This record gives sequence, C-alpha cells and structure tokens, in this order.
Amino acid sequence: MATDPAARSKPSMLCIDTEADVERGIRALRRRCHVMRKVHDATGLPPLRRRAAGFTGLIRIIIGQQLSVASANAIWARCVAGIKPMRAATIAGLNDDALRACGLSGPKIRTLRAISDAVISRNLKLRGLATSSDEEVHAALTAVSGIGPWTADIYILACLGRADAFAAGDLALQIAAQHAFDLDDRPTADDLLQRAENWRPWRSVSARLLWSYYRVVKSRNSGAPI
Repeated sequence: MATDPAARSKPSMLCIDTEADVERGIRALRRRCHVMRKVHDATGLPPLRRRAAGFTGLIRIIIGQQLSVASANAIWARCVAGIKPMRAATIAGLNDDALRACGLSGPKIRTLRAISDAVISRNLKLRGLATSSDEEVHAALTAVSGIGPWTADIYILACLGRADAFAAGDLALQIAAQHAFDLDDRPTADDLLQRAENWRPWRSVSARLLWSYYRVVKSRNSGAPI
C-alpha cells in the first residue's frame, strides 16, 4: 500500500538520521534566519546527537540530567556494569542500595523505578512511540512520575530523531540563544520557544547548532555559566 504523501510531509514526522539531514536543515535555516547563519558560521557542522530509542535511551537521558558530560558518562558506565541487562525488570528487581552503588541519586532512582513500573505494566509502550506524533510522545512520557518536559523533549529529539523537536527549557540552549541574539538577559523557556517558531520544521537542527554555539561561547568566556 502506498504511503499517504500528506503523512510523509507532516513536519513532526520528519527525522534527522544522518549528517546529510542535518546539513539539509542548516541550509533551510540559513536561508530563513540571520541568527542561524551567524551561529553556523561560528560552529560549522554540529554533531548528529542521535541515540537509540527505547528503554535504554530514555534511562540514559534521566541519568545524564543536570550533570556534566564527563560525570554523566562515568555514571552511565557504572550503571551499564551494575544493571545487567538494562531492562525494566532488572531495575525493578534491584534494591536501592544496588542502584545507589551505580552513582544514582534518590530522585533518579525513583524516576527509574517509575519508568520501569510503567513499562512492565504496559502503561508506557516505548516501541509504539516511534510512530506517534511529537505531541503524543510528549504526553505519554510526561505522564510517568519524574519525567518532565525537558526529558520528553530530549527523547523526541535525540532518540526518535524528530526534526522539529526543541527543548526550550534547556539551560545551554537558553544561554546560547542569549549570546546569539545579543540579549541582555537569558531568555525564558517561553521566550525561546517563541523565537524558535521561525525555525520550524527544523527546530532540532537549530538546537544542535545552539548547543555547539554554547561550547563556542564557553571557550570565548571561561566565566560563562555551565
């Protein structure tokens, strides 16, 4: 059966799977927005930033929240060693001491347990999210205790690879946007979301560019917030 062309063209279902997809988005953003041209000129091609979808991908996002990349990678390595296999049933079967030994804080342990319970009970069907709209994915994830909008946004962007995903609440994106737009103050999530309307349907590419620009800003000014 032929695919409905209208369904293929829905912005929320466009995906970023390769560097060529990122480059396509950059070309569109450069034509549309002088700020994105400025950011791209400073950063070059940003990383693809793709992770596997599903339970492991979601858990890794939770583990990396509010941590530096180095700390997140170190704790993730301990979790991979201590949670074998990385499945909902495994986490449900481990006690809190075992999870703390992996470097997990109390709040993250509670969130991992809530996700595991939701997966085991089939209240959260991660495999089915691959064909759900961005809005449906966001609603399904944030219905689980401990999963907030940022986590849902990052899952949609990095794990599902949706082209129009955007994490307006991300601190690094806000700081990068402040410098890119030469603003006196860091934009709020609502402010940044409004500015990002101009970047549809390639907001996830704009996010990749801004994350790379954040690193540029940090390298220029060692006093920049992290």
